[in-house]
Amino acid sequence: MSSPNPTPTASGRPSVITDPSLEMTGKDKDIDALREAAPLIPAGTRINVTFLGNEDLGMRVKASTAAKELGYVPVPHISARRLTSEAELVEFLTALRDQVGATHAFAVGGDPSEPMGPYGASVDLITSGLLKEYGFTDISIAGYPEGHPDISDAQLWDALERKYASLQEQGLNGTILTQFGFDVDPVFAWIKEVRRRGIDLPIRIGVPGPAGIKRLLTYASRFGVATSAGIAKKYGFSITNLLGTAGPDKMIQDLDAGLTPAEGDVKLHFYTFGGTKTTAEWIKDYQAKH
Repeated sequence: MSSPNPTPTASGRPSVITDPSLEMTGKDKDIDALREAAPLIPAGTRINVTFLGNEDLGMRVKASTAAKELGYVPVPHISARRLTSEAELVEFLTALRDQVGATHAFAVGGDPSEPMGPYGASVDLITSGLLKEYGFTDISIAGYPEGHPDISDAQLWDALERKYASLQEQGLNGTILTQFGFDVDPVFAWIKEVRRRGIDLPIRIGVPGPAGIKRLLTYASRFGVATSAGIAKKYGFSITNLLGTAGPDKMIQDLDAGLTPAEGDVKLHFYTFGGTKTTAEWIKDYQAKH
């Protein structure tokens, strides 16, 4: 999927399509899809495993184990507001350590409007020290270039700085992983602000894998992503043609054209929406062409 000697962009930096990460759920069909796509995905690729309300610990551990056995780096999500107790967190961390050998995790707040237990935000997971105690060395944290419908920008920046400071204090590596979007302009502005604040973590910009336009718009609406006609046109599809399909070609090209070495390590994270093989094929094809 990624070239060992990626072609640099005009600015001299590697393309953002170098070494992309992918996302899957804990469902058996996603495990089967990952195995089917394995010939297309290089060893060492980061595979994020979700923490959804209709999944349980066993499913998440099983999916993370499958990713590890295929030669990938599993990045299980840990949803702060979905955890009912510290004991549940410890049980999950223990299983990931002992059964999977996982050292990466994505600490995320989660969907519930009210916490189901003692952790109201992902920063609570990180500052607890439990992730480091159970052998996790690389913690992904969330970034929101287009903001969050329920959290103010000031709160988002404060949380990002606090999470970064805690990772630094604990000697942990980290990555900022963003929600997917269609518009590069807020992404550029957000990355510049991240760096201005002295946060030097690698960034993975979320992009949707190739999918039907109607499906993309449905997911965008669900996650509060802006999809005006102007933004859709910039992304490369028409919201009047709901029968068409679209990949993130235009967004990747615009990111490569606009980023400079000053922005540091910026790569992509693909939200596959169940299309693991289709996404892997698309990435390989794009890399071959560009």
